[in-house]
Amino acid sequence: MVPGSARCGGTSSDDIVRKWFGMDSIDTRVSGIGLLEEPGRSVLQMWGEVDSALRPDASGALARALDRNLPVVIDTSRVEFIDSTGIAFLVQVCTIGRDEGLDVTLVDPPAVVSDVLAMLGVDELVGPQRGR
Repeated sequence: MVPGSARCGGTSSDDIVRKWFGMDSIDTRVSGIGLLEEPGRSVLQMWGEVDSALRPDASGALARALDRNLPVVIDTSRVEFIDSTGIAFLVQVCTIGRDEGLDVTLVDPPAVVSDVLAMLGVDELVGPQRGR
């Protein structure tokens, strides 16, 4: 059980959420980088504050995405802050993925991401940025 979650009548709030949403697990981290392995594509999810503290998450997610050898969709919709480390990771995913022959797409990045990409002049390196 996640610290701070309630337990009612022998059922934790985590169990209720899992049952209601059909989830096998709940990621309660405030920030992270993870890979959702869908049939036919890999969805690289980034959320919260994306900075150097997430390097281990980034390395693992990139390795798994490349191993799957499927199109990669990058979802930054829940990113609240991104520093140069996070931007470097986006560029790395796009560059390496495309060098490996994968279709890599950054989907509808929020302004906090697209503004930094444009300010650093690397928005073309991670394009196209299109809708889902």
